[in-house]
Amino acid sequence: MLVSERVGQFFFHTEDGRDRLEYTEYGSGDSWVVLVHGQLMTRRMHEPLARALAGSGLHVVTLDLLGHGRSDRPADPLAYSVQAFGEQVVALLDHLGAPEAVVGGTSLGANVALEVAVAAPDRVRGLLLEMPVLDNALEASIVAASPLLLASRLLPVSVDGARLLSGVVPRSLLPFWAGVALDVLDQRPGATAALLHGLLFGRVAPMSRERRRITAPALVVGHTRDPIHPAADAAMLAAEIPDAEFVSARSLLEWRLRPERLTGAAIGFCQSCWRVQRRRRRSATR
Repeated sequence: MLVSERVGQFFFHTEDGRDRLEYTEYGSGDSWVVLVHGQLMTRRMHEPLARALAGSGLHVVTLDLLGHGRSDRPADPLAYSVQAFGEQVVALLDHLGAPEAVVGGTSLGANVALEVAVAAPDRVRGLLLEMPVLDNALEASIVAASPLLLASRLLPVSVDGARLLSGVVPRSLLPFWAGVALDVLDQRPGATAALLHGLLFGRVAPMSRERRRITAPALVVGHTRDPIHPAADAAMLAAEIPDAEFVSARSLLEWRLRPERLTGAAIGFCQSCWRVQRRRRRSATR
């Protein structure tokens, strides 16, 4: 099913100024879904899922967080934190005029969605969470991110070189996920170092006691044999959130290469979040 697609931008204001953030809208209507990408990735990673959700009648928005994709990339570590990213999602909802949305994300995006649910629970209709990074993933995440942080600080020419080499490869000639992987190489040393510094030395996610107070329904997807995103974290999160369901992916790449089962589960979950709301509104008017 063909759906409309529109690129937009808005400005996120802080005490230090304002930053431009870019997003893509898919479909239309009042049943909003916001999808947030993983660390160092771009909103393009959620394009297949966004199109599938929009094709089912949902109004989907994918956002490039600050420091990612086509959004601004300040070289200040204080600009970056999971909490600030959560504020950017709320600012996006304000910009769109969306009272609430199902908020979802992958890896870093899942943690950002949790921050939104804790900081602005009235704006969250549901949570679609893939590969959250929680207690069991911290050491592996530090080990994975530290080499890039050091390269960005001490050998910036290597980051610039990777960006220049990846930039000459036409994405239209590559399989979709190969192009998404190349997008990860599109980094700027100063901004990347600031981003990783802000995330590594800041709050990773809401604490367990905060997660247990989340009232929104949640669908949590975990991956087996993934050291950075252990399924144990996803299962733990699903046990903490009172109205959560845990779904185990059959492999690390199932949602990327054979998405039908998990995309179907995501569509059903997002639609159910909005059906429940409509039933509540009808009951309230009787």
